Amino acid sequence: MSTAGSAVANTPTALDDAVVSAAEAALESIAKAREAIGTVIFGQERVVELALVTVLSGGHGLLVSVPGLAKTKLVEAMGTVLGLDARRVQFTPDLMPSDILGTEILDETADRRRSFRFVRGPIFAQLLMADEINRASPRTQSALLQAMQEHHVTVAGERHDLPRPFHVLATQNPIEQEGTYPLPEAQLDRFLLEIDIGYPDRAAERRILIETTGAEERRPAAAMTAEQLMNAQRLVRRLPVGESVVEAILDLVRSGRHGEGPREVTDKLAWGPGPRASQALMLAVRARALIEGRLAPSIDDVARLADPVLKHRMALTFAARADGHSISGVIQRLVERLD
Repeated sequence: MSTAGSAVANTPTALDDAVVSAAEAALESIAKAREAIGTVIFGQERVVELALVTVLSGGHGLLVSVPGLAKTKLVEAMGTVLGLDARRVQFTPDLMPSDILGTEILDETADRRRSFRFVRGPIFAQLLMADEINRASPRTQSALLQAMQEHHVTVAGERHDLPRPFHVLATQNPIEQEGTYPLPEAQLDRFLLEIDIGYPDRAAERRILIETTGAEERRPAAAMTAEQLMNAQRLVRRLPVGESVVEAILDLVRSGRHGEGPREVTDKLAWGPGPRASQALMLAVRARALIEGRLAPSIDDVARLADPVLKHRMALTFAARADGHSISGVIQRLVERLD
């Protein structure tokens, strides 16, 4: 893979003094945050990286794994390390929108005066874990996803702004689909990344056994504040992007669409990624560069993030699924064309 080109998109110079100064302050904090999360999440370096990319990009993530792979612990650790107010909601079929958004209640004072008071729901957090989001009804899913997009909720005609920053890390169990309501494609598109979590290797699982079954539980240390995180998020949007990286993003995303990509690939697809995929990649490659200690992304970052950005924004035809093809395999073939 080649590195970022010399031409820079959206900025007159590669890096001005203000960006360099902000980057130097952010790089150390981000490195400490990554290290702190790694003290309690073992053998999931890729997952930690993608979760940080999601938050630094200002987006929301969809965590997909079987039970017991530390999804809840990851969100708790990120809340502590990044200085965020983190909460968890267990989604169930009987969960109503008001259970997460909040509701108005009627108060009566001592002199019998009555007035309505808004009681905030758990969505009023800076980092919300929506556990098993596909178990809630479409009505509740839509209420959450609308808040994710608009950063406010409306109850009884009144607008209530969500905290800043605001991020949702939702989880799905890929092996148990009975009694679930799969997210529609338009709602999946709201998630910046789909983060697939696999089993840890033997060495990591050995460490899990030793360090999590003792008398004391290890807790991560705070490495950033919410304000520092928002500064880093603003910095991500200011990082220069080489023209070659911009073209690689466009080539990758557009090649997954009928009429633009290779027939042997697109014929396997029911539909391809839209412009939001390009936007997600543009932000995510910048965030990954910053996490890796670089001030500009490369084509390697595009290749590395192609699968989590595109996986939930594309679908195979029935015939392709029957033939044993996978979305990840199709994406890999598109990535190989970037060489």
